[in-house]
Amino acid sequence: MAEVNSGGGGGHGKHDKKRAKKMSTRIDMTPMVDLAFLLLTFFILTSTFNKPKALDLAFPAKPKDTDIVDKTKANGISILITGDDKVYWYPGQLKPESEVQKTDYSKNGLRMIFTNGNSKIIVKMNQLRKEAQGWNYAPAIADSIFKSKAKPIKGDPDALVVLIKADDKASYKNVIDVVDELNITDIGKFAIVDMTPEEKARLLTLK
Repeated sequence: MAEVNSGGGGGHGKHDKKRAKKMSTRIDMTPMVDLAFLLLTFFILTSTFNKPKALDLAFPAKPKDTDIVDKTKANGISILITGDDKVYWYPGQLKPESEVQKTDYSKNGLRMIFTNGNSKIIVKMNQLRKEAQGWNYAPAIADSIFKSKAKPIKGDPDALVVLIKADDKASYKNVIDVVDELNITDIGKFAIVDMTPEEKARLLTLK
């Protein structure tokens, strides 16, 4: 608490002039320190810490070639990455009559292709995020529980299967850009495999 101390003001002699008494103030800061700790504790308990942004990659065991072929037959596309930031794609398996189309890494390119092919899974994932959303944008469930619920959704038989194939002219950045678009569009079934000689030959005709 604040205390006021009064000191002698002089005027001890008979003929000395009377001077005003000097007042000194001392403020006790103990209650203020307690209040500061209470406020600090309150903000720590009510704050939501930002999670580090990182590319979450969990590669499964390498499947057999026959398994990859069967999945791309049913519901899959192949992404062909080459130099100069060029990227191509085609659905299913490569056949002589297959049309290999050129695209780009923009939201109107790869993202639109993945969104159209994986629309059912995107709807289910958005519903799961809505259910997991808590008060004031804080997660209502733990991140591990959310991932456990999302895993069977992304592994649905109707989910899009994507094969990423890059030649020796492609950059790591292009591969990461494709994987980033896969995460944005909730595609959980994908693999990075070698480009076949037929696909390399087809790219030469497109450049």
